[in-house]
Amino acid sequence: MKVKAKKHLGQHFLRDLDASNRIADLLSGHGNYDTVLEIGPGMGVLTQFILPKEQYKTFVVEIDRESVAYLKANFPALEGKIVEGDFLRMNLNEWYQSVQSESATGRFALIGNYPYNISSQILFKALDYRDLIPEIVGMFQKEVALRIAAPPGKKDYGILSVLLQAFYDIEYAFSVGPEAFDPPPKVQSGVVRLKRNNVQQLDCDEKRFIQVVKAGFNQRRKTLRNALKPLGINFNHPMLDKRAEQLSVADFVALTQLVDNSLTSGQ
Repeated sequence: MKVKAKKHLGQHFLRDLDASNRIADLLSGHGNYDTVLEIGPGMGVLTQFILPKEQYKTFVVEIDRESVAYLKANFPALEGKIVEGDFLRMNLNEWYQSVQSESATGRFALIGNYPYNISSQILFKALDYRDLIPEIVGMFQKEVALRIAAPPGKKDYGILSVLLQAFYDIEYAFSVGPEAFDPPPKVQSGVVRLKRNNVQQLDCDEKRFIQVVKAGFNQRRKTLRNALKPLGINFNHPMLDKRAEQLSVADFVALTQLVDNSLTSGQ
């Protein structure tokens, strides 16, 4: 089925069907899920390649009424499986409980050509539901995709990198140029796949971990000794002489433990 592309709510829809097919093929079943939720399907350019994968039960969430009407008219397989609304406002626990009769595994994957203006918010929401979501696949603005996958020491490595990599193994899959869209955006795009790792809980206070990571990268040109001063730390450690981009996720966990001990003891 050939579907037209359109743009709404900051999202450019693909017209390159080969790229859409490649994105759909990145679904691996990692984490033993059998349900897929596509965010922002629009006119179904990606959906058409997910639906034939019979091992998955496909649902979509779409906020645009015109797109919803198009999907209902052209994708009968989606009958009863279209969530009309805003993904960011969804209670994913409640939604999944409502469709669990469709699933035997208790988990689902996310996929999409994500709206670039809210892509980070989508990822942070997914992170909140990480025990339900073993795999995330999709397209982002390239600078965001690179940030998600960046290792320590790279200029793209930042808050999003650390928080996501704490719980997901991340692969930068491929790039997509502006010519793949209609109309072409002014930015490059990148496709990534996130697979849930074995970390169930960080070996530190998670709220403090987020606080330390954000404080470190909000003043990334400073050493951590200076960047973390607003937290009221008062201890010495070689990590404090480094910059945030030099620390791995494990380093940030260890640093968070030190910060917590310092603040608790008042030393």
